[in-house]
Amino acid sequence: MKKLCLLLAIAAFSSFTAPKHVILREDRTLLITLLQQTKDSLLKDIAGLTDAQLEYKPAPDRWSIIECVEHITLVEKTFMDMEQGLMKQPANPERRKDIKVTDESLLKKMEDRSHKAKAPEFGIPKHSYSSDAEAIKNFTEQRDKLIDYVTNTPDELRNHITDNPIFGTMDGYQLLLLDAGHTNRHTQQLEEVKADAGFPK
Repeated sequence: MKKLCLLLAIAAFSSFTAPKHVILREDRTLLITLLQQTKDSLLKDIAGLTDAQLEYKPAPDRWSIIECVEHITLVEKTFMDMEQGLMKQPANPERRKDIKVTDESLLKKMEDRSHKAKAPEFGIPKHSYSSDAEAIKNFTEQRDKLIDYVTNTPDELRNHITDNPIFGTMDGYQLLLLDAGHTNRHTQQLEEVKADAGFPK
């Protein structure tokens, strides 16, 4: 978390040296780094776990590790669909003045597990995979696809502004920041599952 905040601080400092209507290379590098770091952290946390460990639920109303992975994948697909839809709309940089939330506060709010939130219907795990390995593979392939998009797209993410019911007015770059923060949030959750007293050894 400290590393993420440091990267954001560097990016925020850099933004004072260039016009706001131009997406900075530092911005792209930061976003790619966050997406890669949160992917690596999740995969490291679940590496070597057995199916029994992946499927262990601390309580009937709590998710297993593999359900957390599926949830992350489902929500990320929605983020990606929203991003593509936003990029198809005309750029509206004149709305930047309406954005009140900072990149740092977006991540902080998303990653803070002391504030509980109910998953939207589209993000509820459906066990729509043939094996735990397939669920993990689905996450990995989808994240790689997103990283490739951010790396290579000519889309000006900062110049497409939308309204979010939770975070208010935000741009396309911030929408993808939310995805990285969301992955971190549920990686913390699966770490809580691993720390449960009943977790299989």
